[in-house]
Amino acid sequence: MTTAQPVIAVLGTGIIGAPVARNLSNNGFTVRAWNRTASKAEALTADGIHAAATPAEAVTGADVVLTVLNDGPRVLEAIEAAAPGLTEGTIWVQVSTVGEAVDELAIHATEAGLIFVDAPVQGTRRPAELGKLVVMAAGPTSVRPTVQPLFDAIGSRTLWVGEDGTTGAASRLKLVLNTWVVALTHGVGEALALAKQLQVDPQHFIDVVTGGPMDNGYFRSKSAAVLSGDYTTSFSVDNAKKDARLVLEAAQRTGVRMDTVEAGHQRFQRASTQGHGDKDMAAGYFASFDA
Repeated sequence: MTTAQPVIAVLGTGIIGAPVARNLSNNGFTVRAWNRTASKAEALTADGIHAAATPAEAVTGADVVLTVLNDGPRVLEAIEAAAPGLTEGTIWVQVSTVGEAVDELAIHATEAGLIFVDAPVQGTRRPAELGKLVVMAAGPTSVRPTVQPLFDAIGSRTLWVGEDGTTGAASRLKLVLNTWVVALTHGVGEALALAKQLQVDPQHFIDVVTGGPMDNGYFRSKSAAVLSGDYTTSFSVDNAKKDARLVLEAAQRTGVRMDTVEAGHQRFQRASTQGHGDKDMAAGYFASFDA
């Protein structure tokens, strides 16, 4: 039986996983963390988090396991590696962006006797650090009182979608949101690229948009990154490329034409090939130029 303050295992302590683990620890949860690159988990020990050498060690004695990894195959690999430490009835909260691989993960959870909660998040490095992610969650009502305090620790709000037995509703919502993210990112990048080549002062473009109906926080942050040349990674080009691919895979299966996302995926690929893959996704801007 889980307690009021369950023991949490966090598998994956990258750009999102590390602040998620810290915020859980800062909110009084006992947190055990693992990462493929051990130094990333070990960096969390100063926050009172136990750095585990293996996924199995991390999940041993945990009531809830959070997977915060890059994609479906890596999530499945980690949870399979954790199997020796898992017990029947452990709650598995899947936080990663996995697209329709969520179905395979849910099947694995059932076969392993785990209670599966699909809970991808909207937000990048800074919202994660501030505990301001938006959590999209789908899972059994019976475990919601247990996991909601976790979501409150890492996010500003939680949107529960789907009913009991609805597999992947939250991950599919995340695909829809990422369609919008791709459009916004490249819209800003292409506008600023054209401004540069037309010798238009880019600040004039920013000034026209600011305060009007086209203004939003995302526009401001990504345009600021391009204008300053500061591509400190909040969410990388390579990860954005992966997310665009997941959208395209879902669209192909359902017969929806996604011309904008397809072009956006190609732009992220081009920027990655140019050497910008580990930079912030705003560096998709460079795809507008030949080199």
